[in-house]
Amino acid sequence: MAGTRAVYAAATDFFTALVRQVPDDRWDDPGLGEWTVRDLIGHTSRSLTTVSTYLKAPAQREDVADAVDYYVRMHEYSAGLGAAAIVERGRQAGRDLGDDPVAAIEALALRVQTELAAVEDPLIEVIGGLGIRLSSYLPTRTFELAVHGLDIGRAVGVDFEPPVEVLTEATALAARIGVALGHGPTVLRALTGRGGLPPGFSVV
Repeated sequence: MAGTRAVYAAATDFFTALVRQVPDDRWDDPGLGEWTVRDLIGHTSRSLTTVSTYLKAPAQREDVADAVDYYVRMHEYSAGLGAAAIVERGRQAGRDLGDDPVAAIEALALRVQTELAAVEDPLIEVIGGLGIRLSSYLPTRTFELAVHGLDIGRAVGVDFEPPVEVLTEATALAARIGVALGHGPTVLRALTGRGGLPPGFSVV
């Protein structure tokens, strides 16, 4: 658990530092898909706010075995939720950052780290009412911070990569999700130069 928290903390620090580098005139630029940069950063900030929120929602049972199982379940859940709902949730998260989004992100990062320091490894209730250990949930947030951090950097032209330990955990998790979804041979061939990924391929 200590290692998981340390990597999540590194991902949180990376995201906060990245947001500080976003030029003032780029927040309304295209971010990702239908999102502006503000929307994208708002969506990414949910990897802070959800941890804070879910720590206040204890679960009675453990439904989700690990981070891979979480994404397998979310793959089906997101399909049912619909793209429009996901887009709007990101836009609302962007609006929630207010007039000083950088300060808002800094406050969120400080709050979640303070709250994490006060708990051990509780069962928490996440989206869909599913119960999962905090130690299993945090790698999913590290993954989101890494992936969308790269999205943000590309959108605003900032060459700023996540720390090695964050990239290592996120990349390994992506491969494990691919295997769990039945794409193991495709992912392995691509990673070893024996084939490419199909257009639009994604493990999330």
